[in-house]
Amino acid sequence: MKQPVSTADPSGRPRILVVDDEPSMRSMLQIVLRREGYEVVLAASGTEAIQYLQTEPFDLLLSDIRMPDTSGVDVLRAAKQIDSNIVAFMMTAFASTETAVEAMRLGASDYFIKAGFSMDELRLKVRQHLEARKLREENLLLKRVLNSRYEFSNILGRSDAMQHVFATIRTVAGTTSTILISGESGTGKELVARAIHFNSLRRDRPFVAVNCGAVPETLLESELFGHVRGAFTGAHANKKGLLEAADGGTIFLDEIGEMTAAMQVKLLRVLQDHRFRRVGGTEEAQADVRVIAATNQDLTKMVAEGRFREDLFYRLNVLSIVLPPLRDRREDIPLLAEHFLQQFASQMSKRVRTISAEAMRLLEEHTWRGNVRELQNAIERAVALEPTEAILPESLPEAVRGAQSYGGRVSPRTGEEGRGRPADGPATEFPDLGEGFDLEARGEEFYRHYIALALERAGGVQVKAAELLGMSFRSLRYYVKKYNLR
Repeated sequence: MKQPVSTADPSGRPRILVVDDEPSMRSMLQIVLRREGYEVVLAASGTEAIQYLQTEPFDLLLSDIRMPDTSGVDVLRAAKQIDSNIVAFMMTAFASTETAVEAMRLGASDYFIKAGFSMDELRLKVRQHLEARKLREENLLLKRVLNSRYEFSNILGRSDAMQHVFATIRTVAGTTSTILISGESGTGKELVARAIHFNSLRRDRPFVAVNCGAVPETLLESELFGHVRGAFTGAHANKKGLLEAADGGTIFLDEIGEMTAAMQVKLLRVLQDHRFRRVGGTEEAQADVRVIAATNQDLTKMVAEGRFREDLFYRLNVLSIVLPPLRDRREDIPLLAEHFLQQFASQMSKRVRTISAEAMRLLEEHTWRGNVRELQNAIERAVALEPTEAILPESLPEAVRGAQSYGGRVSPRTGEEGRGRPADGPATEFPDLGEGFDLEARGEEFYRHYIALALERAGGVQVKAAELLGMSFRSLRYYVKKYNLR
């Protein structure tokens, strides 16, 4: 096979393959297209062109139709089999309706007659089609990035509880049924809802999220259903609601338990027949949406107390997903913590690479009442404050560091109630809480005392002292320098 006329351009210029058995036509097209900044490869026959297509990438094919060995239609057919998105222009000296129809049927973008050939028209159409191809590729890439972000396999968790959640998402994503997601605040209900949407047949349509508890009652109806001009003060024009914005896709109603009784009635109608009226309007509108609702409340209890409609509850609870709190899946904490560490270290351009053993122990023992969201915030804070390559306890929030054994708490090392009496070393009475109590200062006093004691017993050998304290050497070295211990 002949070598291309021009070599590959590392700048990423669009590449065009020109195919024509007439040398003068090839040369003229090469000059014109190179002046436009394109990389041009020339082929003197259909066979040569197909060889190029099989071994090199091209953005646009410009081919004569009638050639001695292989026709331009055959070249077009081969090009589309290799890259269905390639832009293809066909040229011929002999106008034929049948040939033109066949070329367009195979996916040709345009068709030129050589007798009335206009180079200005060619330049314009090449530029327009290549820009459109680039835009399509960018949109496709963006969509893939967004979709991969919400694949349920990227919701982190190796615990049995989360594996059950993954299996449920996989099962319900392909259905069109309404779903109710329950769980405490911070467990990731919206992330699960997005994962369901982006793994469903509606993935190419909108996903619209609404927090029913964050929107005032007077505005929620307008936000969901839209309004007509003059419906209320300030309604200067018709406005579509979020239900119409989500048409063909999914609407996620978070904190559904906060919805008022009047709104519950209107939502029930949407679930029953997909119809609604805009605020102030008389005509009915229709929207094809899948509803995913979420709550951190006990809707069953609210139904029993008359605070939530029973018929709406059953309409919402067709399929159910219950997200476990983080304290019930502690084996997932290291995995989540390392994930957030990498995420925030990259965002902040910090050199923090790992979490010290002592800091990880504190993370694993904390109750995490704010669940995954609280853990995420704690790691973000730690990465921002940490000056070393490893997150140390000092960089964690006070609430997390409070899991250590003093102040009458149960020691995570010994399981014994200390009442200020550590498992090793002399009995030390800690003062009771009172006005002006400084936990940070008391914590530093505690650390300084026992690190000094461990160094003394280890004869100044820091590795042995770290083993006595059950902490990493890096953490010990940090505190030795911080407290100026010798």
